[in-house]
Amino acid sequence: MKTTETDVLIIGAGPAGAIAAALLHREKFRVLVVEKQVFPRFVIGESMLPVSMNLLANAGLLDAVQRRQFMRKNGAVFLRGNETCNFDFSSQFTAGYNYTYQVPRADFDQTLADAVAARGVDVRYRHGVTAVNFDGPHATAGIEQPDGTALSVKARFILDCSGYGRVLPRLLQLEEPSTLPPRDSLFAHITGDVRPADREEGKIWICMHPDGAWLWIIPFSNGKTSVGAVAAPEFFQKFPGDPETQLRAILLGDPNAARRLAKLQFAMPVQRISGYSCSVKRLFGDKYALAGNATEFLDPIFSSGVALALASSECAAKVLIRQLRGEAVNWQVDYADHVMQGINTFRAYVSAWYDGRLPQIFFAPQRNPDIMRQVCSVLAGYVWDKSNPYVSQADRALMALTKVLGGLQRAAARKAASAGL
Repeated sequence: MKTTETDVLIIGAGPAGAIAAALLHREKFRVLVVEKQVFPRFVIGESMLPVSMNLLANAGLLDAVQRRQFMRKNGAVFLRGNETCNFDFSSQFTAGYNYTYQVPRADFDQTLADAVAARGVDVRYRHGVTAVNFDGPHATAGIEQPDGTALSVKARFILDCSGYGRVLPRLLQLEEPSTLPPRDSLFAHITGDVRPADREEGKIWICMHPDGAWLWIIPFSNGKTSVGAVAAPEFFQKFPGDPETQLRAILLGDPNAARRLAKLQFAMPVQRISGYSCSVKRLFGDKYALAGNATEFLDPIFSSGVALALASSECAAKVLIRQLRGEAVNWQVDYADHVMQGINTFRAYVSAWYDGRLPQIFFAPQRNPDIMRQVCSVLAGYVWDKSNPYVSQADRALMALTKVLGGLQRAAARKAASAGL
């Protein structure tokens, strides 16, 4: 069996793996990135958040992304019937980027992986991790190479950035059921999208379907558009036929999506993901850590996947750099607690979306501009800014706001009823 040694073995060449590799390589550590698939490859999670721009810039990867001329995303538009809530990233509480990009992930992920490889990072595709061992002074990993032969890698540390592959959670039995209810998603790329003009063109649309789903519409600079529907599994049973027939009927069954997508043509086979939410028992252990979607995936509603992947990977790399230099680190405080701060903030918003609190806030007749700026910063991904009360006390703040709005709406209803008398 062939053997090799490295300082850090990174599993997965996606955005989380690329960020970690860039940061570790910049500090002169030996890095080996192994990726089971061949790039470019399709993956979902195409709408970025402005916080990702900070993270890409910190790793020296933003220029490579900007050269690709992806669709500029200036905000998010939520639609329910004839009601609209339009968030623009130029109006937010936290200082940061006021735009980001809509990215076909095959192109985006390839761009990042190529950028780190160009710096000298060893990136190997079609290399799948089959076993790991953390006994002894080093971690070891058994890897199947493209020709079927085995490779043994000895590393000082293994960082799992395998995303939906969730390599270490599977091998170490770390997987744990999500606390979120099971939901399914049906999605595809299309052409024929009649887009808004100017600054509004690149904003993601989130449409609340009258039958209980929500839909995404994500425009790309290549002329295609990503569309999808998310709902409880029983929602999809209302729509007979094959996946393409189902998704077409769902999209055209919402008045806002139908207005924009009346001429849609599918540019790829429709795909389905069932029960996508997942969790893990712990984020780190002796000589390993999990980052990105290998840790926990919540829900696509606020496009948090890539942002959390980049943020967790950056944090893990920074802690690991200190450890490799011989410094004392506390992975719980320095890494896990930080990552969970972001995850738990988004979790509060995901829960509030599905239980109706956020729609009540978004579509309130009168919205407080200062509060909406604070909420906008969360939607921009700045979920570590604890000076924002809608971050530091997310669930409590959202609950209090919905109670106030509920009281205002009841008072308005009483006033209207009195006027009618």
